[in-house]
Amino acid sequence: MKGKRVFVLNGHPAESSLTGSLAQAYADAARDAGHDVRLTHLHDLQFDPDYGFGGYVNQKPLEPGLEQVLQDIEWAEHVVVATPVWWGGFPAKLKGLIDRAFLPGRTFDTRNTTAIGLPAPLLKGRTGRVLILSDTPNWVFRLFYRNALMVQLRGQVLGFVGIKPLKITQFSGASHPKDGMVQKWVRKVTAIGAVAG
Repeated sequence: MKGKRVFVLNGHPAESSLTGSLAQAYADAARDAGHDVRLTHLHDLQFDPDYGFGGYVNQKPLEPGLEQVLQDIEWAEHVVVATPVWWGGFPAKLKGLIDRAFLPGRTFDTRNTTAIGLPAPLLKGRTGRVLILSDTPNWVFRLFYRNALMVQLRGQVLGFVGIKPLKITQFSGASHPKDGMVQKWVRKVTAIGAVAG
């Protein structure tokens, strides 16, 4: 079986984190299984997360790290993002990466539209996986928050630019995991990574 080209983004801004450990476990398992893997840690990237101009006419030039992330996504057949949930959404630096790097002409096309009038996605042909770490239990996400972050990821971020199908795996109780839970999560992520799923 031919290996996939896999890009993994650890979306936690700290140098050491459980999110980063799971991203690393996924990347290691995928690489060991024969997939071609590129791994980027958000904490290693230096860029201004503020889009600043508020429009697409006067875009800030991309810093080298952001340009590399875009090139890695364009190279990949499968895109993996690991992120904690803070205040119901992404960490600010990860949101800043999306604001700055997911630009028209690279990730979507405002001059051409889909059948329902949305900008045409430019990253079609790639599948995705998101690893979400939160304190909020999964059932609370579903019942009280209507899976808002998952809907955003599928409809307004990764799915919007063409990364489909997008599978999401959530790990809850991340700040104070029960005994043995982290090892269980690592085993689960390792199994997913081995098939680049």
